[in-house]
Amino acid sequence: MGLGISTLEKRIHLSKETGSPLSTQEYFVNMGPQHPSTHGVLRLVLKLDGETVKEVIPVLGYIHRGIEKIAEHQTYRQSVHLGDRLDYLSAFTYNWAFSMAVEKAAGIELNDRIQTIRTLFAELQRIQSHLLWWGVFGMDLGAFTPFLYGFRDREMLTDIFEETAGARLTMNYIQPGGLMYDLHPNFVKKVKNFLKYFKPKLKEYDALLSGNIILQQRLRKVGILPAEQALSLGATGPVLRASGVSYDLRKQEPYGVYPQLKFEVPIGKTGDCWDRYWIRLEEIRESLHLVEQLIDHIPEGKFMLMKPAVKIKIPEGSYYTRLETARGVLGVFIVSDGKEVPYRMHFRTPNFNNLWSVTAMAPGGRLADLVAILSSLDIVVPDIDR
Repeated sequence: MGLGISTLEKRIHLSKETGSPLSTQEYFVNMGPQHPSTHGVLRLVLKLDGETVKEVIPVLGYIHRGIEKIAEHQTYRQSVHLGDRLDYLSAFTYNWAFSMAVEKAAGIELNDRIQTIRTLFAELQRIQSHLLWWGVFGMDLGAFTPFLYGFRDREMLTDIFEETAGARLTMNYIQPGGLMYDLHPNFVKKVKNFLKYFKPKLKEYDALLSGNIILQQRLRKVGILPAEQALSLGATGPVLRASGVSYDLRKQEPYGVYPQLKFEVPIGKTGDCWDRYWIRLEEIRESLHLVEQLIDHIPEGKFMLMKPAVKIKIPEGSYYTRLETARGVLGVFIVSDGKEVPYRMHFRTPNFNNLWSVTAMAPGGRLADLVAILSSLDIVVPDIDR
């Protein structure tokens, strides 16, 4: 027997009650715990109706290492490296945030050379981090070539970091009281060479990916996060600014030498995947502008104001500092009982809150949209499992 349907309108509005030939059933599937688009070991439990996402439930803890607990058994100097194991793509800024908290609590004043070098490395690493995201973002959506371009250009910065800091990924270069080493003699020259080389490359990025009609269709009006919802979830960084909220700690609560610098904070309008994509490319341009302002004006002075073996003790009390990483606001909370090790240590990391915004954006969209949404958040999962 036929269904007796003669028009598309009747087919669209066919009853979905149990027993109907076109009835559907909701079901749960696991996305992860190891999935190519999650940028780490993350598990998402998805409630689906066909390919329509009804609900997303993040499941964490697959790479939890107890970093905050470990910090309670190490001196303040020994704990610096723990931060760059959280967001390994923002190692310098994590070192900086921790060092700022210790310096604030211990009353350590820094000179202009240290502050300038810290700011320089933070902006260079913002570029490096966004380059990795851009390459992986294209690959997540099925375009492999951006991955090759992004890593090709990122390698130049990685080499610069390695020459001065001695590491390529997990650096603990920024220390309480200053820096582990002074700048390598080739640093200024190589940074200038990178600026000259890379600025024209952004036009290639736009030609290759940004203007691609397939990318536009995959991103525009997909994964919309309204400003009120972004604020309610505690989202920060490009995720929050894409929703139209002008909040960047480099402007709102300036640190380092940012008060002396001129730069703009890119702000989105719709809060969709496209805005999150566009903002990161604009942030690369702004970071290049910041580096240009600093590279010829690095003051003279000491790179470390404390002896390497000195024991740091913080007065009893609670201390909190925060700064802006490539992914948003990172806060470091220290509770001290006056000993050489912290009584309690807590990291307020941006990725945890940013990840949770997927629970608000994904429902109602398609399964393929979820990959674009998740990739547009630029999640580094170890930053969540602390």
